[in-house]
Amino acid sequence: MTRGATYYPASFSLAQRVLHWLTAVLVFFNLLLPDGMNEWRKAIRRAGSASTDQVASANIHAYVGFAIIALVILRLILRSVQGVPPSPPEEPALFRLGAKAAHAALYVLLITMPISGVAAYYFGYGVAGDLHADVLKVILWILVGAHVLGALVHHFYWKSDVLKRMTMG
Repeated sequence: MTRGATYYPASFSLAQRVLHWLTAVLVFFNLLLPDGMNEWRKAIRRAGSASTDQVASANIHAYVGFAIIALVILRLILRSVQGVPPSPPEEPALFRLGAKAAHAALYVLLITMPISGVAAYYFGYGVAGDLHADVLKVILWILVGAHVLGALVHHFYWKSDVLKRMTMG
């Protein structure tokens, strides 16, 4: 579909869908299993050092964060090159605006969180770690919840193809 000179695909490409779901899996991994980083952080605060196992577990959390930022950058490149499907006509204008703002905020958070984590873990900026674990994490949970809820509203209430476009194409 085209509007003016801009191309709007009917669905997300296979690469966009794969990157979306890989990102989702890695984000949930780090949100649900941050124990390695938490244990490292507690050990550093208590004793000024961490065990080899704590460092190894924290490294897994950090490496997943690096993978997330790489996937997000690839997603943004694909988004600019391949475009994205238009919002369905069933979606009210206010919800369209909210969805655009939420998607932008998700992209910003998925880049900002790994950067703040790097600042804390590798460079010792405790404030960045507090921001990462205590503020940005909560905002990310809220946005992820809104994102999932929005997809479900599209599927079950408006009966649009939004969820299908990101799962089956």
